[in-house]
Amino acid sequence: MISIQNVSKLYGTAKAVDNVSLEIAKGEILGFLGPNGAGKTTMMKMVTCFFPPSDGSIQVDGYNVYDDSLKIRELIGYLPEHNPLYLEMNVVDYLKFVAEVRKISDKLKRIREIIDLCGIGEMKSKLIGQLSKGYRQRVGLAQALIHNPQILILDEPTTGLDPNQIVEIRNLIRDLGKDKTVIFSTHILSEVQAIASRVTIINNGKIVADGSAEDLKNTVKGGAKINLEIKANDSEEIISKFQGIMGIEQVKTDSFSNGHYKLHLETVKGFDVREAIFDLVVSQNWKLLELKREQTSLEDVFRNLTQQN
Repeated sequence: MISIQNVSKLYGTAKAVDNVSLEIAKGEILGFLGPNGAGKTTMMKMVTCFFPPSDGSIQVDGYNVYDDSLKIRELIGYLPEHNPLYLEMNVVDYLKFVAEVRKISDKLKRIREIIDLCGIGEMKSKLIGQLSKGYRQRVGLAQALIHNPQILILDEPTTGLDPNQIVEIRNLIRDLGKDKTVIFSTHILSEVQAIASRVTIINNGKIVADGSAEDLKNTVKGGAKINLEIKANDSEEIISKFQGIMGIEQVKTDSFSNGHYKLHLETVKGFDVREAIFDLVVSQNWKLLELKREQTSLEDVFRNLTQQN
């Protein structure tokens, strides 16, 4: 559906996007991640034909951005990061305007459908300038969907939404991804994990990771982290005994007082040491107050790939 080959974008001598290649298939929901200034928005604007790449090629459903930009715009619904709306228009009039620009035949029917789909029925007669940021975002999503595009490109689609609205928009995006290609950027990593079938991370204009969330988490070195709290008689052997468990790489103490010890354990990848910890605690007649294992998260992957050294 979308083919991006060796694409670069220069602003003067600065490279915002540097030799990026991606193939995005129909029905994929692609979470596009990266720190501020990494090139996410620039990449999205090139795919949506806001401006052409400096080098390389982009094809959307067989059409290229140089020669067929108007056709590509018909295929794409786009919600920019900074949602451009006519604040002096009410919601219905704005959607009528968008429907006319998109040359939709049965405008009123489609507007009713999209108002219901985006949950803005109660606000349809209000001026957009009077709406909360969350409802403005919904109106922006409605304009992106009104012509029933094959491809949705959403730049920070849940900005300004409350937790309930975020869940609703997540579910909507997930449903739309059943028969559309969806690309969305966000800084909320839990959102990507909840929605995306594929994750692409860009840093300094280059793709640094691409795959499912689980695949990316498996690329991080090291195993799980375990937070442990035990009650024991004062003993200098506590740390050494935990260090003696096969699969535990490092033991750190956070605090200890009145026989309460808080420990942080780092394990070797592939080892599950919880049973061995339990056996040790029982054998030493200690009291196990807490044991919590922290698996590698998408945040760990993101920080590992994008933090500046």
